[in-house]
Amino acid sequence: MGESEKLVSNLFQMARDSAPSIIFIDEIDSLCGQRGEGNESEASRRIKTELLVQMQGVGNNDEKVLVLAATNTPYSLDQVHLGDTPHNLTESDFEALARKTDGFSGSDIAVSVKDVLFEPVRKTQDAMFFYKNDNMWIPCGPKQPGAVQTTMQELDVQGLASQIIPQPIQRTDFDKVLARQRPTVSKKDLDVHERFTKEFGEEG
Repeated sequence: MGESEKLVSNLFQMARDSAPSIIFIDEIDSLCGQRGEGNESEASRRIKTELLVQMQGVGNNDEKVLVLAATNTPYSLDQVHLGDTPHNLTESDFEALARKTDGFSGSDIAVSVKDVLFEPVRKTQDAMFFYKNDNMWIPCGPKQPGAVQTTMQELDVQGLASQIIPQPIQRTDFDKVLARQRPTVSKKDLDVHERFTKEFGEEG
C-alpha cells in the first residue's frame, strides 16, 4: 500500500536529477482513465492523483523534464482540451480550427483554449441584454426574443447572480482568440524534424 505512488514520485525525481530528460508513458489511456469511475479502486485513484501532481511539478523545477505519452485510442481524448465544457462546435469546426492552428505547439493550443474558456465570462460581464430561460438569465443581443436590457451587476444587486449562466463556447470565440495568438513552431523547426525523420526515423 502506497508503494506505487512512491515509485511514481521516485521516477519523476530521477528525471529531475538527470535533466534534461524525457519520461515516456506507453498506453496512457489504460494507465489513467477518468478518475472516479465506478470500478476504480482506491489504490488506482491514488496513483492517478500522484501522477497528476508530479506532472504539474508543484514545488519543483520541471523546465527540462518532458512527459511524453502514447495512446492507441486518440479518439477517446478530449477535443482540444475542451473536455465537458458546453459548446456548440461541430466536427467541421474542429477540423477548420486544426487547419487554423498549423504551426501551434501543444502548449500554444493549451494556452489558446484556456483563453477561449474565459470568453463566455467576458461576454457575460460586458452584456447589456439578458433573456430568461428556465429561471436562468442568459446574456444575449437586443434582437433576442424576450431580451431585457440589464447588466450582470444589476442582476447581482437583485440577488439573481446565481441564476446567471454564460452562453456555450462558440466558433467565434476561438476565432477571436486565435486572431491574437501566434504559433511558436516555425517552418524551420519543422524542417529539422522532417530531415531527421527521413534520415533516421519511420513514418506510418
